[in-house]
Amino acid sequence: MSYSLATLWHERQRFLPGVLAVGFSAVLIALQCGLLLGLFSITSIPIDHSRAHIWIGSADVLSVDLGRPISETYRARLAAEPGVEPPEIYLQGFAYWAKPGGGSELCIVMGARMEDDTLGAVEELTPELRSLLTEPGSIVVDETELGRLGLKGVGDTGEISGQRVRVVGLVRGLKSLAGPYIFCSIRTARPLIRLDPDQTIYLLARCKDPQDAPAVVKRLKSYANMSAFTSEEFSIRSRIHWLTKTKAGIALGYAAMLGLLVGAVVTSQTLYAATASSLREYAVLRALGIPRWRMAAAVLEQSFWVGLIGVLVGLPACYGLAQGAEALGAKVLLPPWLLAAAAAVTLVMALVSGLAALRSLRLVEPAVLLR
Repeated sequence: MSYSLATLWHERQRFLPGVLAVGFSAVLIALQCGLLLGLFSITSIPIDHSRAHIWIGSADVLSVDLGRPISETYRARLAAEPGVEPPEIYLQGFAYWAKPGGGSELCIVMGARMEDDTLGAVEELTPELRSLLTEPGSIVVDETELGRLGLKGVGDTGEISGQRVRVVGLVRGLKSLAGPYIFCSIRTARPLIRLDPDQTIYLLARCKDPQDAPAVVKRLKSYANMSAFTSEEFSIRSRIHWLTKTKAGIALGYAAMLGLLVGAVVTSQTLYAATASSLREYAVLRALGIPRWRMAAAVLEQSFWVGLIGVLVGLPACYGLAQGAEALGAKVLLPPWLLAAAAAVTLVMALVSGLAALRSLRLVEPAVLLR
């Protein structure tokens, strides 16, 4: 065992606050960023849960929920591209839901084909639900949105844009950020969002080889009166739009920075106090001829181990806290790259705190032993 590890073990009560501070910082950074990712992944549900490779919309569309009507004749532009399967239309727009008991609620109507090879229908719509949605005026909603819409369950009716609709099924995990999603067929959706028969909101397509999608999109961008995106591009674009529009990312990032700052201060003071309290031991090493840079390296190694132990303690706790948050209805995404980034930032913070603690080594002289 190295000298630094041996010191940490024998002085574990002294270094414990630093370890806990580092773990707290790692947890806060990971959870705040995970909440941010989970929050804005909701905005791209129509894209991420579809089977399309290519999305065609109005010019300069910023987000999937902000599409404007385009002509269905644009379908010929997609069909003319080599390696592209027959495109289909997809409808999405805002409307007002009239609650049975009075009042209204903004909702997002999503109309797609209901056949087995559909590109626009979300994956959660099973063949049974899609079969039920072929009936005019039938809709499916997320079960967590029932109270928001003033409904009790399957079979209840409501009104959208003056049109009567009936709930024929429920899905889970498709809660919306702006307004409840209303899943239905194209035939049902068109009058609800008041769209002309020759118009659509999006055109969707798949490539026989998914690797061809970026090249096809690049060629389609030459048309000035429409936008073309791969599914991945449009998903990221929608999330970034909501991130910059709502400023929620700034608020969560600020909270994460505060956690990092608190952890850095506590860790720095812990390491400084531990180093200062060990001045006599360092003075003995100095009297034995150990150079000052070797002692500085030992302090930095201690800060590294404090950071690593804090990360190993903190990050596993993130999963438990994330499960608790999801039980309360908040979606938390913790991809491996996010955990790695949080661990790296936390380790850097611990090392910087170790550098700040080195100032106590300036007092280390063999003469200290004579006092």
